[in-house]
Amino acid sequence: MVMTEKQNQLSQQEQMVRGAAWLTIGNFLSRLLGAIYIIPWYAWMGRFGAQANALFGMGYNIYALFLLVSTVGIPVAVAKQVAKYNTKNQKDTSFYLIREFLKLMLLLGAIFALAMYVFSPLMAAWSGGGEDLVRVMRSLTLAVLVFPAMSVLRGFFQGFNNLKPYAVSQIAEQLIRVIWMLLTAFYIMKLGSGNYVEAVTQSTFAAFIGMLASIAVLIYFLWKEKMLSRVFSKKPDHVTVDTKSLVIETTKEAIPFVVTGSAVQIFQIIDQWTFSNTMSLFTNYSKASLDIMFAYFAANPNKLTMILIAVATAVSGTGIPLLTENFVKKDKKAAAHLVINNIQMLTMFLLPAILGSVILAKPLYTIFYGQSDQLALNLFIAALIQTLFLAFYTLFSPMLQALFENRKALIYFAYGLIVKLVLQIPCIYLLQAYGPLLATAVGLLVPIVLSYKQIHKVTSFSQTIVFRSNLLIAILTLLMGLVVALVTLGLGLVLSPDGRINSMIYILLVGTVGVAFYGYLTLKTRLLDKMLGSRAAALRKTFRIS
Repeated sequence: MVMTEKQNQLSQQEQMVRGAAWLTIGNFLSRLLGAIYIIPWYAWMGRFGAQANALFGMGYNIYALFLLVSTVGIPVAVAKQVAKYNTKNQKDTSFYLIREFLKLMLLLGAIFALAMYVFSPLMAAWSGGGEDLVRVMRSLTLAVLVFPAMSVLRGFFQGFNNLKPYAVSQIAEQLIRVIWMLLTAFYIMKLGSGNYVEAVTQSTFAAFIGMLASIAVLIYFLWKEKMLSRVFSKKPDHVTVDTKSLVIETTKEAIPFVVTGSAVQIFQIIDQWTFSNTMSLFTNYSKASLDIMFAYFAANPNKLTMILIAVATAVSGTGIPLLTENFVKKDKKAAAHLVINNIQMLTMFLLPAILGSVILAKPLYTIFYGQSDQLALNLFIAALIQTLFLAFYTLFSPMLQALFENRKALIYFAYGLIVKLVLQIPCIYLLQAYGPLLATAVGLLVPIVLSYKQIHKVTSFSQTIVFRSNLLIAILTLLMGLVVALVTLGLGLVLSPDGRINSMIYILLVGTVGVAFYGYLTLKTRLLDKMLGSRAAALRKTFRIS
């Protein structure tokens, strides 16, 4: 009995490590592509770079919210339901579930694409934008049309704990999207009209082109795994599931996911709708200056902070079906073990990544956006620190819902939203561009703390283990930070990170030292085993680390 329990626990940990690896690869590479493109794209926009990025960011904020609402959170809930029926050995029900929800999501996609098209002038006005922003928003409606159905297919693979198709589809989507963006931006800005609004519009339309590539990849994997015919064939006679009840059941599970999962996006839209309008009341900044400030604290850092948050999404996404499986089996000990592993895996990556990015903020910013003024650099650093709150919320909220604590997840989000709304305008008045970042951090801290306490109440995971492991990670991170800071100071005596080439050399040299030193420490202390499993032992042997 003891051996069986240990084997099951090990098997689940291996599943989580493997799943997290694929999701991390998919999320990281797609986010990395989404960050790297900005280097030539921003340069081709010339003197309109900050304004173009602000326009792009405003359109994408609204679009991202429509994506979340149009799916009603169903893809994550589908993964949860598929995991549940697979645990009960009812795989035909899982296939039937996907087929029915594909129909529903095609309908929802059409409804929300139409809504975004019709209401884009109103939302543009709230954002302080004009006809330019309307054009950008409307270019994104075709992506809203197809995204819900595509995301259900991703949720299906996630429910089977087969995350390779999910990851590959993400990479394909981003790769094709970026290629379209760069080709059209170069043609318009360098060979064509030079109209940056036209270039931005094509860059946002690229989202639809990327999704077509993602759908093709997912269909290929369905065919390769011999599941395509089962998904699209008629209902098996032996499946006696009330479709209406199934839809209602899954939708009930889904709604909390979309509400809490859209928290970061909602907070960003609050920033978009309040920053320019509030600053116009209290200051004499021009619209162009306010757009540039918005780019500094929102659009510009977002390209890099989203890479860090992608890891949190990967960890939490992997844990949902496994936590649900343990909950259905009433295996409280295994659930607690998964919670601890998820927290450790996130902290192990996030703390050193943020500290290293803060130390190297100037060369990092220079690589992507060129020479920065002090305000842009300071806001970039503040946004990096804020990522800590975004990532932990992204981890804890889905984890809480995987334990069927949906109601509390909604309540905790509501508390955080109220705090954000109450603090938003006073923070902008007192701190200007720093205000929205502070209001978001404090607003998210509320559901983070409450969710952590509730997860502990449900699973009784060992807070002592969490504290000790995170303390160790913090100590190793500080040691790494000290080494990185010393190397940075030494390198600064012979090389200044003023241009893109010098900044790239800075990042490569200092980053390599930081990653190598931190990697050595985590291998030595066995912390990296949580992320790499048995491969960590092979690395210790290779590098002769005892």
